Amino acid sequence: MSEQAQNNIVVEATGLTKIFRDFWNRPKARAVNGIDFTVKAGQVFGLLGPNGSGKSTTVKMILGLLYPSRGVLKVFGEDPQNVEIKSRIGYLPEETYLYRYLTAMETLDFYGALFGLSPKMRRERSEQLLNMVGLAHAFNRRVGEFSKGMARRIGLAQALVNDPDLVILDEPTSGLDPIGCREVKDVIRLLASRGKTVILCSHLLADVQDVCDDMVVLYGGKIRAEGTLHEILREEKITRLEVPTLSDETKRELRSWLVANGIDESQIKLGNPVRNLEEFFLEVVKQAREQSVDTAGVQAGGEIPRYLIASEDGKALLDTLRRPSEPEPAAAKPVEQEQPKVDVDKLEALGAVHEAPKPEETQQEEDQAAKEAREKANKKLSNLLK
Repeated sequence: MSEQAQNNIVVEATGLTKIFRDFWNRPKARAVNGIDFTVKAGQVFGLLGPNGSGKSTTVKMILGLLYPSRGVLKVFGEDPQNVEIKSRIGYLPEETYLYRYLTAMETLDFYGALFGLSPKMRRERSEQLLNMVGLAHAFNRRVGEFSKGMARRIGLAQALVNDPDLVILDEPTSGLDPIGCREVKDVIRLLASRGKTVILCSHLLADVQDVCDDMVVLYGGKIRAEGTLHEILREEKITRLEVPTLSDETKRELRSWLVANGIDESQIKLGNPVRNLEEFFLEVVKQAREQSVDTAGVQAGGEIPRYLIASEDGKALLDTLRRPSEPEPAAAKPVEQEQPKVDVDKLEALGAVHEAPKPEETQQEEDQAAKEAREKANKKLSNLLK
């Protein structure tokens, strides 16, 4: 392999195996069983498979959190245990673990400090990333108050705070609404366009299909299928033709022509295509926003941080990722919450209700009940002392 090709490889695994053992060092489970794969720079690489297929174990070995039992694994040409390469990796785990009592800004500032970023850079990146993931209105809210979807958004922000060359996303759209899913996929496309490498683990196959270049499918710790998305999903025995709406008469003529040319009539399907549900949902939300409908939920993500775009060329590329019908997002500013107005008259009325004396008959009944209870207790105590 040439030196240039070698430098283009970010992750390389050969015969990668991981065997978990019990207390007596006996083999308990073979989570990964001799897999080979290569991830190149600028690729969005899909790591697919059902639960227990070895995806998370493979990711943990790439991160250096687990040692391979056998085989060779290189990340940026180095052993994954090499601490120096950690600064070039961003990781979003399947479960978002955050310090509950830190605010959103403090959380990103903390992770930025771990990478040695200056206070000024940490502040700038934190604001830009929170704006990007739609949490500009929650700068000073404690993350322990966040919903699962909001926690996933700030998890994505912390994975990008160090401007990594390799981004590993484990179920990145878990807990996100369709708007958040689309924004995450746009960010993934942007990172790949800048030459960054993304490894995506997901059970949501539609998300993988939208962004991945290459993929492997794991089952039982082994690779069962691999290749580019086009190679794996292409249906060579079916031809699809899309044209503007045809009249019923034209459809009949087309069907007759196809049958006359040897096509089995039972295999001919003529009709209108069905819209993608995600696109329909986003269109409904877009119309609601245009009508200025208020919402207390997560806001739409803002602009991608400048350090992730890197140049004006990158900005132009970002514009091509947006759909023509999608308006240019504006940088959201923290929303100042309006202080609730106090109705003094109602407050006094409520106070009057709580302070109102009890009716005389009710008070007498309560006093009599208390007196009888005391007498009964004294009588019981006297019997015990005799």
